[in-house]
Amino acid sequence: MAELAGKVAVITGGASGIGEATARLFVHEGARVVIADMQRERGAALAEAIGASATFVACEVRQEDQVKAAVDTAVGRWGRLDCMFNNAGFGGALGPLEDIPTDEFDMTFDVLVRGVFLGMKHATPVMRRLGGGSIINTGSIAGVTAGRGPIVYSAAKAAVIHMTKAAAMPLGEASIRVNCICPGAIATPLSANTVGRPDSLIEERISGYADLQPIPRAGRPDDIAQMALFLASDRSSFVTGQAIVVDGGGATGVMWADQKSAYKTHRPLRVYNPDRA
Repeated sequence: MAELAGKVAVITGGASGIGEATARLFVHEGARVVIADMQRERGAALAEAIGASATFVACEVRQEDQVKAAVDTAVGRWGRLDCMFNNAGFGGALGPLEDIPTDEFDMTFDVLVRGVFLGMKHATPVMRRLGGGSIINTGSIAGVTAGRGPIVYSAAKAAVIHMTKAAAMPLGEASIRVNCICPGAIATPLSANTVGRPDSLIEERISGYADLQPIPRAGRPDDIAQMALFLASDRSSFVTGQAIVVDGGGATGVMWADQKSAYKTHRPLRVYNPDRA
């Protein structure tokens, strides 16, 4: 039986990357999906390609009325909302700390934190009426450990992780589960800086991704979609308040250089002997 049969989901940032992979997987598993995204042409084309179980809504997650409209579309078209995947994001403010303009700082937090807040805010009343649901937020390993992303982006993702945990506590009583997925290096238009350009360019930009974590390959959008499927399904009915890292082991730590070399060449490790010159 399909894992999400009869369920309805809203996915922000659903037109490409992680959002697109999740929309396709959710529909394959029996769900009906609202694809909410700023990319109008791509979002509409994706909904058309998926078929009657998907619809597209133009949505800029900083705008409360547009986030509410995405939720209202799910309820108006299919009568319910079982999963809210607050996934929309971007890299945000870049550069040395002392050079970051305040307006770029504000925009980064508006998209990455306010956007998640608005998704939770408008999904919650619907899920309360229905007796429960699953809210999934996209965090990042940059919010778990420093040095894995730009400064402001990292701070915003840390805020998303903590807001997830804080929201899970009062919403648990209503059987609304709130969890966060923290991706590592995932090959998406956002990480490859190819948004609005052909997806074929992504492969040219991610050649070094395989070396960023113990599992020697680039992360793929479907790696995150599979975790979202678990969190949206009834299999995770006792899971809430969690920041689940999906990164091929990247946040575990940095492998000792000699150890990493030994694994790659399948040779024995040199053992340190203080008595040997």
